[in-house]
Amino acid sequence: MSGSSGPLPYSMRDVDRGGYNNAKFRHRSRLKIFIQALTTKSSAYQCGKFTVGKFLSLLMVSGLIYLLLHKSSEGFVSGELHDKEGQNKPFRKAPNIRTFWQKPPRLPPRLPPNEIYKNNSLFQQSPPSEWTSRQKKVKEAFEHAWSGYRNYAMGYDELMPLSQRGTDGLGGLGATVVDSLDTAIIMGADNVVAEASKWIEDNLMKRISEKGQVNLFETTIRVLGGLLSAYHLSGGDHAGAGDSGIPVTYKKANPERLLEVSKDLADRLLLAFTSSPTAIPLSDVILRDRTAHAAPDGLSSTSEASTLQLEFSYLSRVSGDPKYDREAMKVLEHMRTLPTVEGLVPIYINPSSGQYSGENIRLGSRGDSYYEYLLKVWVQQEIYRDTSLKYLFEMYTEAMRGVKHLLVRKTVPNGLVFVGELPYGRTGGFSPKMDHLVCFLPGTLALGATKGITKKKALESNLLTDEDIENLQLAEDLAKTCVEMYFVTSTGLAPEIAYFHIEGNTERGPDGGNKSSKYVNDIIIKPLDRHNLLRPETVESLFVLHRITEDPKYREWGWQIFQAFEKYTKVESGGYSSLDDVTRVPPPRRDKMETFFLGETLKYLYLLFDESNILPLDKYVFNTEAHPLPVIRSAE
Repeated sequence: MSGSSGPLPYSMRDVDRGGYNNAKFRHRSRLKIFIQALTTKSSAYQCGKFTVGKFLSLLMVSGLIYLLLHKSSEGFVSGELHDKEGQNKPFRKAPNIRTFWQKPPRLPPRLPPNEIYKNNSLFQQSPPSEWTSRQKKVKEAFEHAWSGYRNYAMGYDELMPLSQRGTDGLGGLGATVVDSLDTAIIMGADNVVAEASKWIEDNLMKRISEKGQVNLFETTIRVLGGLLSAYHLSGGDHAGAGDSGIPVTYKKANPERLLEVSKDLADRLLLAFTSSPTAIPLSDVILRDRTAHAAPDGLSSTSEASTLQLEFSYLSRVSGDPKYDREAMKVLEHMRTLPTVEGLVPIYINPSSGQYSGENIRLGSRGDSYYEYLLKVWVQQEIYRDTSLKYLFEMYTEAMRGVKHLLVRKTVPNGLVFVGELPYGRTGGFSPKMDHLVCFLPGTLALGATKGITKKKALESNLLTDEDIENLQLAEDLAKTCVEMYFVTSTGLAPEIAYFHIEGNTERGPDGGNKSSKYVNDIIIKPLDRHNLLRPETVESLFVLHRITEDPKYREWGWQIFQAFEKYTKVESGGYSSLDDVTRVPPPRRDKMETFFLGETLKYLYLLFDESNILPLDKYVFNTEAHPLPVIRSAE
């Protein structure tokens, strides 16, 4: 026990309330003490004699007279000070005998130091947690990235941070501005919100009408998705807008203007659907001409054709026009009829024939978000999960079984779990290669297992099947592998692609450079794959897994990754750069800051460190560019 012997503090709040009434600390009246001293039987001397009792009594009376003559309501002060104060303050009467004999206030006991923070009534706010502090660091990183873009590349698609200029690689629609807007709203970065929303209001509609070729997929997930997410978070969609948990005091954009621009852009993008002879859209659109055409080889990526539905369906919801949802959903309805390999599909599809092309099966580039949107479109449309969209969850479930059967392997010597590829289909050889892009899968598996609620809650409610538990375990195992792809390198940042040592495979190559890593002999990083583009997939999965499992290790891993970004990619003049080789220190830099660093990577890190559960996963679904859209719970 500690602290109980300390002095008693003064707390006027408790005195004023009259709530403290401990008899141990009641004071006796001075008048009673004085009378008792004069009349007590213990005084054995006669008053006629100058005894010790008379001397003490005289001394006490003299002291009282002195106090009455000199005590002021402000305490003991000099006459000079009274004269000075009298020029500014009204004259106060000297206290009378009644006020002098007034009881002093009763005082509450002092809490010992180790008990202070246990009593919440004494403090309005606890000290900020370590994670709140780290979250603030992520916001500062976002503002630093934005400052470089604003100063050197405002209105361009991307910043080249080393040469301090902008570049248009995504059609010239100011992709970084739109990709960043909802991140700024979520973080409460009010200056960025003001600058980004003003640019959109003043420039984007004109850009859309004047610009040429854009990719349907990239423009949908980054620009249309960014506009619609910002529209919702700014209060445009009143249904469920209060579920986000974002403080109402944070600055928002103009939702009416965002919706107006969204519809104009989507109307032009619809040409990719309506110009195709099949349900599979063409890959590219000429915005100013309102025309669309296929890629030079005539093919579309499977992931690109099937990663449009969250955005177009939500636009139909808020605009009241069903045409957007109708055209986008035709794609998945058509893919439902095509043959698969245990739910897995090739990475190319032909919009002319509507059939898959080739046999290459992988969950990396050109295949990844097909599997992601099978689940997320089903999650988004809650009102149709058990009816018209039930087939999507069935397709997702079959595909995940195929992944476990055909693509999941373990490394030697240390047993890391990874997802490989079938470059020549089921009958061809297995490739122990995994793109960083595959690291979206742990988060998707976890979301599919619990549907966004915590694992603890799902278990308590008996909502998890054996397959859900198996998928959740696979999610955790894969997340560890994705993190080790970072920690095995000299910089602590992951390469774009990794290969893995497996039993019976002769794959050989250099390691990541971190000789202290337990997994340095499990992971191979080839020279052409050593670059890092500031990708978000691993921290996305860490965010989802932390929300669902509540395991703090995912936060710790995310913090280590963020620190590596800060150490090796931050550009002092503003912005962050990609890297050419994560196995070398210092790493050679690449003059490029992808829009998704602001739109995804920093957003997911910020949410990973969040203490207030904003944007809960059972009420929001994130598109493949990390733009949150609300789960649709009713037909209204």
